[in-house]
Amino acid sequence: MEPVTPWAALPEASATSLVTERLRLRPLAPKDIEAVYAACQDPDIQRWTTIPSPYERQHAEHFVGRIVPEMWRAGTNFVFAVEPVGGGPLLASVNAHGHTGVWAVGYWTVKEHRGRGYTTEALRALTRWMFTELGTDRVEWRAEAGNAGSRAVALKAGFVMEGTLRAALPLKETTRDAWIGALLPSDLGLPSRRPYLPARP
Repeated sequence: MEPVTPWAALPEASATSLVTERLRLRPLAPKDIEAVYAACQDPDIQRWTTIPSPYERQHAEHFVGRIVPEMWRAGTNFVFAVEPVGGGPLLASVNAHGHTGVWAVGYWTVKEHRGRGYTTEALRALTRWMFTELGTDRVEWRAEAGNAGSRAVALKAGFVMEGTLRAALPLKETTRDAWIGALLPSDLGLPSRRPYLPARP
């Protein structure tokens, strides 16, 4: 089976949404600018992610209003808002970025909504979508070594931790060690596009 071209395989961004038992994932939109700005004032989000610090409203306006739709159109990074399925506040943001074959995930959770499993639930829906719609063979999770919160979410979503990569994460004008984990289609009971031959012990 030939690799799926991401953008060709997707509906228009405005029509793309994923629904779980409690949540709806939809493309981040201009109406989310204020909520994104407020969420990104959290020191933990500024500490562990690549967003600017300090994070000003103009950063949210530029990212949500311009960068996000450009990335959706290019098919390189699909950034979703996570909200209650019946409507409500922004709970988190998750994204799928990369290229055909191997993609990666990123996410953050609004501080007051942590500890309820929302991001894990959203990540499970996102990764299944990545396998079935993007045609990826492997989904990677990376975070700076020491980011225990992000690691816990990845583990609950089914990612298998694979180790530590030295100097693999450029962050805040320095290079950091990165934890890496991965999810394969078979981890979710889904077929792979091609046979997988793992290394023998």
